[in-house]
Amino acid sequence: MAEHRRSLDQPTDQPTGGRGLLGRRRVLGYLIAAPTLAVGVSWLVNDADPRAADAAVPSLPQPVDIFDLGDLQNLAAAPTSGLITVELKTDGTAYFAVPRAEVGQGITTAFAMMVAEELDLPMDKVEIGLADARPELLMNQLTGGSNSMRSMYLPVRTAAAIARQRLVDTAAAHWGVAAGKVTTRAGVLTGPGGLTATYGSLAEAAAAVKTITVSAELKSPSEFSVLGKPRNRVDGHDIVTGRKQFAMDMQVPGAKPTMVARPPTINGTLKSVNNLAALRAMPGITDVVGITHGVAIRGDTFGQCIDAIQKVDATWGPGTVDNESDATVLAKLRAAQLPMAVPPVLSQTIDAEFVFAFASNSPLEPDCAIADVRADSAEIWSSLKVPIVAQEDIAKQLGLPIDAVKVHVIQGGGSFGRHLFHDVAAEAAEISQKMGKAVKLSWSRTDNFRQGRTHPMSTSRVRVNYLAGNVLTYEQRHTSVQTDFGHGLGEMITAYAADLPVGGNLSFAETIFELTQSSPYNFGVTTQLLNEVPLKFNTGSMRNIYSPNVVCAEELVVDRLAAKMGQDPVRFRRNFLKDKRLLAVLNKAAEVGKWGKAMPKGTAQGVGVHSEYRAAVATLVEIDCRPETVNRPVEGEGVTGPRVTKAVIVVDPGFCINPRGLEAQMIGGLQDAIALALTSSLHIKNGIPLEGSWDNYFYTREWNSPLDVEVVIMPNTSESPSGAGELAVAPAFAAVACAYARATGTMPTYFPINHGTLGFEPLPVQPSTPQSPTDGLDHTF
Repeated sequence: MAEHRRSLDQPTDQPTGGRGLLGRRRVLGYLIAAPTLAVGVSWLVNDADPRAADAAVPSLPQPVDIFDLGDLQNLAAAPTSGLITVELKTDGTAYFAVPRAEVGQGITTAFAMMVAEELDLPMDKVEIGLADARPELLMNQLTGGSNSMRSMYLPVRTAAAIARQRLVDTAAAHWGVAAGKVTTRAGVLTGPGGLTATYGSLAEAAAAVKTITVSAELKSPSEFSVLGKPRNRVDGHDIVTGRKQFAMDMQVPGAKPTMVARPPTINGTLKSVNNLAALRAMPGITDVVGITHGVAIRGDTFGQCIDAIQKVDATWGPGTVDNESDATVLAKLRAAQLPMAVPPVLSQTIDAEFVFAFASNSPLEPDCAIADVRADSAEIWSSLKVPIVAQEDIAKQLGLPIDAVKVHVIQGGGSFGRHLFHDVAAEAAEISQKMGKAVKLSWSRTDNFRQGRTHPMSTSRVRVNYLAGNVLTYEQRHTSVQTDFGHGLGEMITAYAADLPVGGNLSFAETIFELTQSSPYNFGVTTQLLNEVPLKFNTGSMRNIYSPNVVCAEELVVDRLAAKMGQDPVRFRRNFLKDKRLLAVLNKAAEVGKWGKAMPKGTAQGVGVHSEYRAAVATLVEIDCRPETVNRPVEGEGVTGPRVTKAVIVVDPGFCINPRGLEAQMIGGLQDAIALALTSSLHIKNGIPLEGSWDNYFYTREWNSPLDVEVVIMPNTSESPSGAGELAVAPAFAAVACAYARATGTMPTYFPINHGTLGFEPLPVQPSTPQSPTDGLDHTF
């Protein structure tokens, strides 16, 4: 059973009403001309508190300590934050269309809590939807970088607070009393002498006939009755009962099932379809057309599409990485590694290199989209985390004006970075345009793993010079296959380059690296640099971007440093950590996890710390690497190995909006970390991954997932939330790796540790062997 430990101000039971309450903050916004009350906001605040180094050989602040990726996203979102609106309906419910994507992380619940808190409405009176692509939001409709709560916490609360104040003012004017005499509770306004009115009854009267500037006051945290309290997901019941509608459940009249026969190498092109007439004559098949990277087949059912795919006889052109395999990519990465700057002179040195294999960010729901392209318009439905860029690109692809392409954002069954890209929506649009019909496109499982986006292979070299109990220099050279950031972050960097604390002509990826990576230790002169190899794989960010690999490498070296200096790993970290918040979470993790307790040979504890998104987290795990455990067969699995048996995650998220949601995020990050450390990777051979489905790609399973997981949430250290969605992956990855090293006596240098053992018989690398979108699952989205 996971445990929450929080220190929150006790809420008052008094209803809130007029202005002047102690602790409230004045906010500005707009009343937007609308039939019923609609409110926008006009400003955004972000706080940062870099701390000074205080060790014997302190490290200077790195760029991310001054200005991080979340700050960049906040800066980009600020100019259009006033276009975010909360609407009140005549039935007394509030509606908020989130300009972000819900892909399982629970943001719809968090936003409902914000609206309910500031409007004094019950949670069941708040409806949350997902906004269509809104080009007027510019760079304020991107979901990524654990930024949704950071960037929208104040704007959404402000819109709700202004709506509530407008209702108070309207009721006061109607009753002829002072606004300070009107209070609100649970969607009802109360005035002197028992006067009452429901929100719904005043929704139209409170509406503005023109857009005007107004002000209101935000609640103080001491007044919160919703925010900061554990809440179940607003869609939780629908999820567990199968009623939840995901992108694949969408039904659009005329949009028939469509799938694609794909080339045998990544990005291979179609030269010809040699049996077109035979395919079109197959049962249920309505259309067959050639597209850029395959043969699209539309039928009455997905099963009929799969039957037709198996019969495709096509001639294929080359792909973009046909001759690449794990070994060739690794050789190119090593050749591109940047040199170390500090030689090991008059000091002791640790040199280490770590290799991280390609990994898949395929979510549980395979890529899918509906497209209905007409001669002068198009309509798209898909799970999209950057819908504005999708709309722009698809309009250009179709030769249509942007305002002729309508893009609907649908909830997705996971993402992990995959839905930052709109490949499937663009492909659906191409197919629909060529067929002249609406299509419901689904990629197969095999498509997702072999032709979808991957987290690129990388190496991380570390050199540390130390002397007389202090670390003098820390250098890390991270080398990666090129990461594609063409989904919107690049636009932000271009637009705000002058505001970034990085110099020179850095690429998008290098700038992202500089704005996310920072050593938490006082290790003297510290440099962490990125270099990329421009191989044309379909790459993209995976949960936590660079941090899992970078932090894993650093924390393994920290454990080696501790051993060289004769110190306990936790004590060593305590001596060198720069951030008091990190020190606090580390101390708590060591306490709760009983660091240093006696354990059997072949088992061990490991610890990892990480600070990102203005948050802090520490993870302590226990691992069992005993031969009888590692070699114990698991029925139905193609791989065995070490088991993580216990985990403690301690997190400081600034202000915790929903402890229950934060706990889920931490546990999800732990599962990702176990996979990356021990079992999950793609094996590239002759330009294609060998993995073809979940039964080949060994994500964390029940057999190696710890039953004993405890999440501890530290007392609030801020009135604003930090980022947390991806926060737990890096330190948990590092903790598992460090535990493995201590249990086996050998520091792992290639991840995941089982990458050298294939563990399965690969599907033939042909377009005629796809797995259906639902193979290997107990249920269908």
